[in-house]
Amino acid sequence: MWAQTIVYSFQNMWTQFTDFLPELLSALIVLVVGLLIAAALGKLAAKIISLAKLDDLLAKTGLTQKAENAGLPISLSGIFGWLVKWFFIVVILIAVADILQWSQITSFLNAVALYIPNVLIAVIILTVGLIVAQFVYNVVEKGIKVSKAPTSAVKPLAALSKWAIIIFTLMAALIQLGVATSLIEILFTGLVAMLALAGGLAFGLGGKERASRWLDVIEREISKKD
Repeated sequence: MWAQTIVYSFQNMWTQFTDFLPELLSALIVLVVGLLIAAALGKLAAKIISLAKLDDLLAKTGLTQKAENAGLPISLSGIFGWLVKWFFIVVILIAVADILQWSQITSFLNAVALYIPNVLIAVIILTVGLIVAQFVYNVVEKGIKVSKAPTSAVKPLAALSKWAIIIFTLMAALIQLGVATSLIEILFTGLVAMLALAGGLAFGLGGKERASRWLDVIEREISKKD
């Protein structure tokens, strides 16, 4: 009796294994071929970004040099190539999980695959924002110099224009990633209110004497007309 039970258990296990073996071999073939294709597509995406000279545009913002000085060499082509490669790796893993009928893993990987495009868009937003910020910085700096304004105002105004765009870009990228959207909106509102209050205080305290002189001039002009 016990011998028959053991034999039946082994036969059942062997049957399950032989039924599962074709699925396992198919999953391994799909995984190996898919990883090769994903690596090739990642390299192709990196090559396209490199040929488009987008790395040079990012380098002009100074971010690449600062990252290299910090020991974190980055390039836009490398980031895009890495994201494209991992997007297709996740797609391949979804196919493998479907073959093996691992429904929970498939659901998780589907969520990851749907999130990766948001990361790509966020990278594009950051890249465009940094390039625009540097362009605006150069335009404001040259414009103020041409207008013969005080030299002490050149750098602060140009930096203010640049960092305003960078902060807005960072918030837009975080919203695209879905990182605490409501909190970011509150922080943005608070930042605008803080800048408005700081500007009002600066003008009120720093421009008090000048405003007083303007009022005196206006009062004298009115007195003359009377």
